[in-house]
Amino acid sequence: MKMSRDRFEALVAAALDEVPAELGALMDNCVVLVEDHPPVGEPDLLGVYVGTPLTHRGAGYTMALPDRITVFRMPTLAMCSTEDEVVAEVHITVVHEIAHHFGIDDERLQELGYA
Repeated sequence: MKMSRDRFEALVAAALDEVPAELGALMDNCVVLVEDHPPVGEPDLLGVYVGTPLTHRGAGYTMALPDRITVFRMPTLAMCSTEDEVVAEVHITVVHEIAHHFGIDDERLQELGYA
């Protein structure tokens, strides 16, 4: 599947817009980025959360760099054959990584269908 970076970024933005406002308001010190390629050695990685989940932040959590959610364009496009599939996969990936920001682990996400 081929898709421009601009279009892919627009799909990530649309997925973020679908996050309920109540949850979006609770997100703290977190940015969402798009990169073309995942880290070396993880060619199938669709997204990653790097940071301190909200559930692990204590009184000492100050002056921290923002947490990062990164969605990887090329592996997502490689696994999809239509734009509708890309839209669905981007949505799942965004929700999955936001859930990590809220401290939800992979096991629970799998139970919820977001793994």
